[in-house]
Amino acid sequence: MDLAKQRAHADAFRRMHHGPHLLLLPNAWDVASARIFEAAGFAAIATTSAGIAFTLGYPDGQRISREEMLAVVTRIAAAVKVPITADVESGYGNRPEDVAETARAVIAAGAVGMNLEDAAHQGERSLFDLSLQLEKIAAVREAARACGISLVLNARTDVFLLEIGAPESRFDAALHRLAAFRDAGADCLFVPGLRDPETIRRLTSQLRHPVNILAGPGFPAIPELEKLGVARVSLGSGPMRATLGLLQRMALELKTEGTYQALQGAPSHADLNRLLG
Repeated sequence: MDLAKQRAHADAFRRMHHGPHLLLLPNAWDVASARIFEAAGFAAIATTSAGIAFTLGYPDGQRISREEMLAVVTRIAAAVKVPITADVESGYGNRPEDVAETARAVIAAGAVGMNLEDAAHQGERSLFDLSLQLEKIAAVREAARACGISLVLNARTDVFLLEIGAPESRFDAALHRLAAFRDAGADCLFVPGLRDPETIRRLTSQLRHPVNILAGPGFPAIPELEKLGVARVSLGSGPMRATLGLLQRMALELKTEGTYQALQGAPSHADLNRLLG
């Protein structure tokens, strides 16, 4: 991507976190899904690390390589005209230097944002030490500056998602980590696994910084999340998994009934050719 265009995308994407309305980011896992989201009118698109890993035959949890993940991000970024932010899990390495290399690869792929989570992927329900995570955030910031791109960093804690510690301690633990991420230079703070409206309101009011909620069935609707002070909502691997759910129903119908009703509603062959042409 042309550097001037990428800088403009980065600036526009950053402004979307501070607009009058919540930023709704659907998560794509390949070019076709990204083009469908773009055609639906979304102003920016995120990738889903789990969705990309699943399509390439890997389980989630940083089992895919940096190179394979960013190869898909590169194809997606080249295929759409809107800003792309890349989910790169925990940065594909335990050292700040590894995460800096990932940030440079994200920028080289044409993306203008990245997720960085604090899950260690080295055992059940473990997070990286806060001091190390702050070093990683600093490394991302420095790598982006050196590349000349104002990369939008979405710093994630999995305190709620992995159910770290006693339930009554999770809010304070998440708040402590997220505030530290904010002060270290993160542009947005991501807290998947949190769905209680009052807890979301407390978090956004105390952080006073853009907060990203991972939404799906059973979560507050977008208008309510906006009223709670949420700046950004993403769907993670939900759309990709819902698509696989349709495929499961299609397979079951074909195997048991010998009929094809699940195929109804699919875009036509001609429509997809036009979309991807």
